[in-house]
Amino acid sequence: MPEMVSRPYERAFEAYAMAHPEVLCLSADLTSSCEIDKFRDKHPDKFLSLGMAEQNMLSFAGGLGMAGFRPFLHTFGVFLYRRPYDQLMASIAYPRRKVRLMGFLPGVTTPGGMTHQAIEDISVMRSIPNMTILETGDATEVESICEAADSIDGPVYCRVLRGSVPRLFDTPIEVGKMRELALGEDVLIVTSGISTEEALRARGALEEKGVSVRHLHLNTIKPFDAKAMLDHIQSVKGGVVTLENHVTEGGIGSLLAEIMADNGVGKRLVRLGLKDTYAHGGSRGYLMKYYGLDATALVAGVEDLLGTQLGITEDDLTTARVDAVHSTVKAEGL
Repeated sequence: MPEMVSRPYERAFEAYAMAHPEVLCLSADLTSSCEIDKFRDKHPDKFLSLGMAEQNMLSFAGGLGMAGFRPFLHTFGVFLYRRPYDQLMASIAYPRRKVRLMGFLPGVTTPGGMTHQAIEDISVMRSIPNMTILETGDATEVESICEAADSIDGPVYCRVLRGSVPRLFDTPIEVGKMRELALGEDVLIVTSGISTEEALRARGALEEKGVSVRHLHLNTIKPFDAKAMLDHIQSVKGGVVTLENHVTEGGIGSLLAEIMADNGVGKRLVRLGLKDTYAHGGSRGYLMKYYGLDATALVAGVEDLLGTQLGITEDDLTTARVDAVHSTVKAEGL
């Protein structure tokens, strides 16, 4: 089991913000839920509460960016693009303001149901000109997300993990560079965010059945190095399987489909993710199992790609991690 790190964003943001005077902390009334409550209490001169008024917050942040500040906006991912879409486009993306949109609870990492689950955020953000998209997959990437986001000359949207986060990697995010976790020759598996941990659970069992796996982890989703990905696609005998904490339309599955189509790659692509559906409320583990986002679903996807049954059972996979409840006060985990 990986090392678990408690609230890595909390410490990382404070350290980064205090080292950079132009960085300001903005909250949309979800301060404790985004791990910036201690920052608010210790550094009130660098903290601004905009309340449950996200449209105003994004316009306000655009103004701060024009004045030379680099605001970090903290709320759940859904509230950074669904509700304030027009302000996102006009006040931040179009003028290329250096606004850092820190979106917590990506996909099914919350039991809050449709209103809280950012399941199509990558689709939306990928379509917005000037927007950079980063996604954290472990504690090390959470610890390095502030510096990575603040290196962008323009707006950036980040899918951020909170609470107890596994440490899977030893090195920080390098913007624009994918992580090569395995370089097998049969099947290419491409994952991002929490899906990478599920792929790691499945990879050993696949290898034991003779499937040579090439596994890539994406933390930069836009902009993207299509040439490097094309080289990986062409390096495997079979096709590609993508697994993502997102709908299958517009996310990394679509990204791979576009690369393969643009370059005339005649290999199969199996896209795993939410299939034209909203997710209901429930624990992360339950939702990943129910909607086919876990290691078992990935094995089935590889079997579909290869056209064979591998005989891998749940017992053959690395044990699933069970998340602790985020708060004893808020048992629903919001």
